[in-house]
Amino acid sequence: MQFDATGKVSLEQIYTRPDPRAYFTTLRELDYCIPQLAKPYFLKLVQEYREATGIEVPTVLDLGCSYGVNAALLRCDATIDELYEHYGSDEARDADRDRLLARDRAWVRSRGQLARTRFVGLDSSEPALSYALAAGFIDHAVHADLEAHDPTAAQRELLAEVDLVISTGCVGYVGERTLGRIAEAGRRPWMAHFVLRMFPFDPIARRLADSGYETVPMPGVFKQRRFISEQEQSLVLDTLSTAGVEPRGMEADGWFYAELHLSQPREHRATQRSRG
Repeated sequence: MQFDATGKVSLEQIYTRPDPRAYFTTLRELDYCIPQLAKPYFLKLVQEYREATGIEVPTVLDLGCSYGVNAALLRCDATIDELYEHYGSDEARDADRDRLLARDRAWVRSRGQLARTRFVGLDSSEPALSYALAAGFIDHAVHADLEAHDPTAAQRELLAEVDLVISTGCVGYVGERTLGRIAEAGRRPWMAHFVLRMFPFDPIARRLADSGYETVPMPGVFKQRRFISEQEQSLVLDTLSTAGVEPRGMEADGWFYAELHLSQPREHRATQRSRG
């Protein structure tokens, strides 16, 4: 196994396949569940945005979307367990990519209750993005590494239309450069990021503050997945120790844990406080 600088095992190979079967097969074994835990918070944020702005069909950017998992859960009112069953069935295992895509498109048509939301996926994996777009989980795709590069003119135009930004695991691999570039592309979208506890959010919060945001850490912690091995756990515990994060009752018991950070334009936060 290969491990990155934080101690996490490298799972890069599951993000670069032409379809998501390896992704779901691998993560199912690790009880990966953060998209399911995040779903009600994202739904609540979308509704609050509608009420606050009057925008009935907001555009949601899923940062680090891979195969469009968050969009699939939201658009189709699905659960992560349904996706595990969907891609782990005998029918899915025996299908070629075209058949799998046809199956997914039919699934989206039959379950796409959240037609009042437009989804944009951003990821550095072209195969994952292409599948999410072809399946209908997302409406538009941005293939970019915004840590390393500014968005192109076409990408900036699409990012300028984004109303909300969500993520469930990419922060720590992307940081203040990416989120700063997104914030400055257009209308200062509301943001909700689930971030592993070993990754400090303060540098991102400071960068967003320069763009007129206020960031609020939400109470509670959220399971992401089990450690793949004792070695991964040991390495991550070292990273947590270096960061001054206490792992007892959480990572020390065998799971990655994340925290939720909400970042919204300062004027909206001020309005909320005046009403409260």
